[in-house]
Amino acid sequence: MKFLAQLALPPASLAIGLVVAAVLALVGLRRLARLVVLLAIAELLVLSFPPVSHLLMARLQDETRVAAQAAPACCYDAIVVLGGGIGPAEPPHVPDPHLTDSADRIWHAARLYHRGLAPRIIVSGGGGSGEMTEADAMRLFLTDLGVPREAIVIEGASLNTIENIRNVRRLVKDGRVALVTSASHMPRALRLARTAGLNVAAFPTDWGPPLETRGALDYWVPSLGALSVSSIALLEILANAFDRRGESLAP
Repeated sequence: MKFLAQLALPPASLAIGLVVAAVLALVGLRRLARLVVLLAIAELLVLSFPPVSHLLMARLQDETRVAAQAAPACCYDAIVVLGGGIGPAEPPHVPDPHLTDSADRIWHAARLYHRGLAPRIIVSGGGGSGEMTEADAMRLFLTDLGVPREAIVIEGASLNTIENIRNVRRLVKDGRVALVTSASHMPRALRLARTAGLNVAAFPTDWGPPLETRGALDYWVPSLGALSVSSIALLEILANAFDRRGESLAP
């Protein structure tokens, strides 16, 4: 599902559109070829427009705020951090773990632990071509942030959100879970967790900045940053609307 959605979004959609247009032009359908090119360029420009990216992301973040406000402030059996915030080391080319744009997830989990929200943190994420999984890299970062190693539980087999939730359920069973992930990812993660029967509450992080903080020029000029935000939001919206694989999580 994620792969198909990525093909439908820039820059992949632009490349596909140009290839399709070239084929159409070769077979004599030049007017249709021009239309395909124009549509591909229009999609790229619209999704690069900051007001569009803000509206798409606001839809997700508004839903997340409601869930976060409903979360009890105490007490939980585990803080669960979903993968996506750090890349594992892959020596010799990548000797150390590297933080991604979603690394706030790990920092937020450490803050919640130090606040006393739960006695342990479950880090969930596989991947990596070497000996280190993403969960291993998260544990390393968390210990650097002062979380005791014995308070961190590794779940290093999952490769996507559905597998994250399935494997976490085996670890926590009926325990109360404080779920930590990006604000844009939280609506889908919550839906999957509740489908799986987890006793879960939302503790989101990695919020997009409010539109008011942008300068007037930044607001109206298309940008790569806005395109990235639009793509992230649309991937989540499409997955929420059409991906039915999560139904397999139901007890």
